[in-house]
Amino acid sequence: MKIKVLLADDHELVRKGFRLMLDAQPDLGVVGEAADGAEAVELCRRLRPDVVLMDLHMPGLDGVRATELITAELPEVRVLALSTFDLDENVVAALRAGAVGFLPKDVSPEELIEGVRVVHRGESAVAPRLLTRLIGTFVRVMDPHTTPSGDRPEGTARPRPIPAELDGLTDREREILVLIARGRSNAEIAQDLSVSPSTVKNHVTSLFAKIGVRDRAQAVIVAYEAGLIRPGE
Repeated sequence: MKIKVLLADDHELVRKGFRLMLDAQPDLGVVGEAADGAEAVELCRRLRPDVVLMDLHMPGLDGVRATELITAELPEVRVLALSTFDLDENVVAALRAGAVGFLPKDVSPEELIEGVRVVHRGESAVAPRLLTRLIGTFVRVMDPHTTPSGDRPEGTARPRPIPAELDGLTDREREILVLIARGRSNAEIAQDLSVSPSTVKNHVTSLFAKIGVRDRAQAVIVAYEAGLIRPGE
């Protein structure tokens, strides 16, 4: 069966271009197009796509809020965020909201097609080091010296509370979370710790469950906001 894809972008030409790319693949098929976030949410309810290509900058209900609504109501739908810029605070907000990855809008046809396939497999379509650079730029580390008013530098994302479950991590799970936040893949972590990739995978599954995240992108955000790693490290 083909992977069902929904396109959400306020530019008709962009949607047509993406449709031509995706429909040309034997395993992919565009099932609908939305011109704004509200339409994307409604079409997801009706069409139940496998993957949504979600532009983050749309009028009315934007892509971040639409992502939040879709992933909360339809967790089986995988949202792949699209942004004009590699470094965009809205991308971090979308990852927090449940997007499983992001791609720049000028991505090559090959990268777009592979990104759809990757997120459909349940993986995160974000280069680990690009992810850490992005999040390191826009996620503010929780700081005990933050002012009571919650003031934060312009252009940074509002932090969420550090999950209490972080205290329940084993030393090895905490170590692996730090390595994930530094952009290491499972294979690289296995090499760094001199353990098997399957052992790392088991630890990753356990720590994700404990801290309440669904993918590496959200795990990196938690690590930064918990202060386990700081921008530039």
